[in-house]
Amino acid sequence: MASVRVAVRVRPLNKREKQLSSRVIIRVNGSTTSIHKPSPVRGEELKNRGKTFSFDFSYDSTDRGSPVFASQERIFHDLGSDVLKAAFDGFNACMFAYGQTGSGKSYTMMGHTEDKGLIPRICEGLFCEISQRSKSDAVSFRTEVSYLEIYNERVQDLLNKRTTATDGGCLRVREHPRDGPYVENLSKHLIYNHRDMEDLIILGNANRTTASTGMNDLSSRSHAILTISFTQAWFDAELPRETLSKIHLVDLAGSERADATRTTGTRLKEGANINKSLVTLGSVISALADLGVGGQSTNKKKQIFIPYRDSVLTWLLKDSLGGNSMTTMIATVSPADVNYGETLSTLRYASRAKNIVNSPTVNEDGNVKVVRELQAEVTRLRRLLEETSQVSRGELPSSVKVEEELHHNEEKVLALTKKWTSKWGETQSILQEETVALRKEGSGVVLDCQLPHLIGIEKDLLSTGIVLYYLKEGRTLIGSEKVSYSQDIVHHGPGLLGEHCVLENHAGTVTLIPQDGALCSVNGSVVTGPCQLNQGATIQLGRGAILRFNHPTEAAQLRVKRQSRLSSAFSLSLTDMSKSAENLSEVMLQNPG
Repeated sequence: MASVRVAVRVRPLNKREKQLSSRVIIRVNGSTTSIHKPSPVRGEELKNRGKTFSFDFSYDSTDRGSPVFASQERIFHDLGSDVLKAAFDGFNACMFAYGQTGSGKSYTMMGHTEDKGLIPRICEGLFCEISQRSKSDAVSFRTEVSYLEIYNERVQDLLNKRTTATDGGCLRVREHPRDGPYVENLSKHLIYNHRDMEDLIILGNANRTTASTGMNDLSSRSHAILTISFTQAWFDAELPRETLSKIHLVDLAGSERADATRTTGTRLKEGANINKSLVTLGSVISALADLGVGGQSTNKKKQIFIPYRDSVLTWLLKDSLGGNSMTTMIATVSPADVNYGETLSTLRYASRAKNIVNSPTVNEDGNVKVVRELQAEVTRLRRLLEETSQVSRGELPSSVKVEEELHHNEEKVLALTKKWTSKWGETQSILQEETVALRKEGSGVVLDCQLPHLIGIEKDLLSTGIVLYYLKEGRTLIGSEKVSYSQDIVHHGPGLLGEHCVLENHAGTVTLIPQDGALCSVNGSVVTGPCQLNQGATIQLGRGAILRFNHPTEAAQLRVKRQSRLSSAFSLSLTDMSKSAENLSEVMLQNPG
């Protein structure tokens, strides 16, 4: 069990507040934050009636010259580093900023190029730690990112805006019985380094909905959630271990009053939806706080209803609020007396959130858990077998039964461990090949191969995978599984022999050589002897298997020739047009009428 950590950050007075001659009504002392009600008469001292709140952290960022000034770096050190620790320990983590519009939420979470906020610092820290651990520990890492916004209670994919725009900009929220709420068809991007992460964040921020209001020149008009799915895999005492952590980094839109922001039309509708979702968030926090307060009867706790589904925001954050997550809330407030009401409301909001109790657990892969349980059972059976072997012969059948069960479980452990290892190892080893590269192109993924290769063309409409066979220098044997030894390429289909054909690659020239009795066709023509393959050739083996031959070097040469022909044709076309224009001019001069 772990309570939600709550921090408060007080920003400096902004230009608008200075123009209004606002006074500072917030005081920070250690982990406490005090607010004093301003006098209704301008010029009088602040009333002594102050309210003091205690939080896990209180940050005073009102004056950069102050010795107690809380910088972006300090806030990351206190809060962001714990998010990374939780993720590497296998826990889910969530961090969200709440406050009125213009109170510094986006600055705290995202910052800017010269003074980065929590989100870019957490992402940078993640890959720095991955780099260090990869050198010292035999651990594999996999990182996926998604980025969405909730605009007017509709979910939009910030990393694939074109797709959502065709569907009215709305993605559906579903709920998995085990994994909880998720967004259907939300794009996930596999990333390998901090640069890729930065590019995705820049893309998502550029697509996010912002507008100018009376209180903020660049007001966020939507809630944004960046989700990092972080998987670690390693061997622990010859047993596989795999953990999956989800990090939710949330930049909420600010609560606002229509009279203060002077919004109308679209901006007014946006503000209404923002406030509605934040009111629901407040209701959820209050209900969860009531559940977390000790001393209440079990029956009373059962009667408390948590309105997660009353807004998209709370539905998506269901697991982060009162669930399986280590969650941190940052309340950002204005120190100005003109914002007294909103600031007091935010502080009360944050104070309630301290009572929320989550139940974070290490997220372990189900198959890995089965392997460990089977290994424990194997150990128990071995001990039982040793005890059984010491009894009389009359009880030997039970010993045989235990031994059979032991061997059966050992085989299961080996099979599951091998399957788990291949899942991580094969993909990584393939992508580490110098001849194979994976790259992103728009919303698609391109698998490049610099060697001559074959692409499988499946007739089965239910087949969804793409198979690429690259041809190294020398001899490659293609056949079916009918023979006992293994071929270089194993294919399936009617009429395919155990040794069907050989592909010889010598200095970039690939030749297909059918074996005795094998039916082979190239571009629809049956071949019975050696046949040189050219770029784009279609090969049919037997009566079913179809392959396309690609030769990257030859294709590059053909592209150059085609471009040259097009350029020549274009030049000739321009020449012809010029001659036609000259002839037309001469005719017009000869016949001016």
